[in-house]
Amino acid sequence: MTSIAGKLARQNERAEGMGTNKNAVKFCNQDYSTLKTQCLQKGRLFEDDTFPAGSSSLGFNILGPNSSETQGVVWKRPKELCKNPCFIDNGATRTDICQGQLGDCWLMAAIASLTLDQEILARVVPPGQSFQENYAGIFHFQFWQFGDWIDVVIDDKLPTRNGKLVFVHSSQGSEFWSALLEKAYAKLNGCYEALSGGSATEGFEDFTGGISEKYELKNAPSYLFKVIQRALQLGSLLACAIEARSSNEREAITPLKLVKGHAYSLTAAEEVHYQGKTVELVRLRNPWGNVEWTGPWSDSSGEWNRILPEEKAKLVNVAEDGEFWMAFSDFLQSFATLEICNLTPDTLTSDKLSYWNHYQFSGQWKVGSTAGGCLNFPATFCSNPQYAIKLEDVDDDPFDGEDRCTLLVGLMQKDGRKQKKLGIELNYIGFTIFKFKGRTDVHLGQEVLLRNSPVARNGSFINAREACTRFHLPPGEYIIIPSTFDANMQGSFLLRVFTEKQAIASQVAATISVNVKEVRHFILHTDPDFKTLFNQTAGNKSEVSVFQLIQVLNNILSRRSKIKTAGFSLNTCRDIVSLLDKDGNGKLNLEELHVLWQKIQKYLEVFQSVDTDNSGTMSTHEMREALAKAGFQVNNAVLQAIVSRYAGPDFSINFDSFVSCLIRLEMLYKMFTALDGKKTGKIELDMLKVGLQLDRPAFCMRSSRCRLCKG
Repeated sequence: MTSIAGKLARQNERAEGMGTNKNAVKFCNQDYSTLKTQCLQKGRLFEDDTFPAGSSSLGFNILGPNSSETQGVVWKRPKELCKNPCFIDNGATRTDICQGQLGDCWLMAAIASLTLDQEILARVVPPGQSFQENYAGIFHFQFWQFGDWIDVVIDDKLPTRNGKLVFVHSSQGSEFWSALLEKAYAKLNGCYEALSGGSATEGFEDFTGGISEKYELKNAPSYLFKVIQRALQLGSLLACAIEARSSNEREAITPLKLVKGHAYSLTAAEEVHYQGKTVELVRLRNPWGNVEWTGPWSDSSGEWNRILPEEKAKLVNVAEDGEFWMAFSDFLQSFATLEICNLTPDTLTSDKLSYWNHYQFSGQWKVGSTAGGCLNFPATFCSNPQYAIKLEDVDDDPFDGEDRCTLLVGLMQKDGRKQKKLGIELNYIGFTIFKFKGRTDVHLGQEVLLRNSPVARNGSFINAREACTRFHLPPGEYIIIPSTFDANMQGSFLLRVFTEKQAIASQVAATISVNVKEVRHFILHTDPDFKTLFNQTAGNKSEVSVFQLIQVLNNILSRRSKIKTAGFSLNTCRDIVSLLDKDGNGKLNLEELHVLWQKIQKYLEVFQSVDTDNSGTMSTHEMREALAKAGFQVNNAVLQAIVSRYAGPDFSINFDSFVSCLIRLEMLYKMFTALDGKKTGKIELDMLKVGLQLDRPAFCMRSSRCRLCKG
């Protein structure tokens, strides 16, 4: 499938609801139910040829084919490892997850968090899978990836050495859901080694579809307690940890019974009245289910006896269950980081919770067109994709007492783990926010955006999968510009915006429009040089063929010393004839050629106005402005296609390529207009109409021979 056809197919799938957790995209086009039924009917166990039990699925470097780390690895099914394997035994718990010989502790922490919420776990680990009933050696899991939920099918062959699992395993040895989940995630990312190194927030997001933010508690904002309360009201997942400065400190227990280098869940935030003042408390949970904080406000602490009885009854539950309260001030001093995963409405089922409003946009940074770099590159910065958001309703309980609108902006670059084996590093990414009120159906240039300083940005550009920041902005209209740090860095991204109140968000210049003035009057004597040139080329026939047209145009260009050109091609001249040939005879008469002459004069004027350095060519980053001056407004996808087709290796466009582009755009516009008879902005093509384009005359120039109108 071509890239254009593929994009159209994906757009149609999304329009039909594909990509939700209930209707996930099938990874590698594998349908779990169909494959399982086939295996059961044939009486054989499933073998996945898209992720084979071999060295390619293990890794590419440390776990590569010739690595000592992979020597002796044998792939075995659970039924070959124990007599009675279980998929999930008495519920999924933290003890089901023991890290193996892979540096993916970040993933283990995220998987462990899944066990705290059975509803969220069921979205990732579909229920009804078993090693007993209808066992066929096939399992499936669902992950969120860059805006879509993906259903990943695997066989149950797992890497072993000396009869034991090499990677994640259960402490019991007979429970396999976590090992199979890790395998499915490895398949999604290309291999097991691709999972080495990362952040728990990445796993949080891929298991929930939420957006994560991280706080360094030593630099905590003054309003963090309110942020925590609001996050809990919105059903967010919260995790915190104490820094372990060395491997010896990991899981070391402090005198007050806190565990270093260990992930805790934060499950509540309340205020109590204590000795005439208000005290902020947070409730934490140790996933171990024991080892609790013994400092102030712990289960048996005397502070509980000095508050109102009704407050104590509401909060205190004395038990060695791993859950405890502590003062927020002690929390800030004891813990190093807090991570909040904010969930989308479809993840939450409780009607007691509030919900974020969320908006997401997929985009690309393409070299030469939309990869403009940061503000250090003012000549190209405005080439980046642009997104508008209108904030109208302020927060119900502003953090600083002023009318503000809370929003989370997350910029995520795609496919970083898959590209590891290719040696491709993550880009340094970030985003800038400008306040702007005006049209958002036209891509904004330097004269608009760079007149004012940005009102917000994410901070430093980072070479991580995602840059995410929380903002509290006054009501108004804003433009968000995601970018790489350097210009001309290739990449795909997902921009997500979460707001507490309803907002209006859209991509800037997402519409396409054409405003090309038709030449309606032909005055022969106004340009004697043109008539002379025509007569010299056409002779007595008063018409020029495609081949003669090449001579005419190249003759014109030869007189323009400041224009760099390789000369008009045969294909360009054929497009010109197709656009302007009213009677459909494949040639241009004097009147038709005069229309072309005037077009070229206009195009030349536009070209020279954009070529500010008088190089004889224009930069591809200047193409959008040139198109607008010629009457064409295009979106990023069209601009990227233009650059790919017409730019030279140095990402410059010469004059003949510029003319060829404009002729092709006008021709396509006329064709679309002819087919869109009801002016709906949409057309349907059957194979007959597609075939008619091979020898199209003029696309609805209202001639008697126009097949689109008369045929």
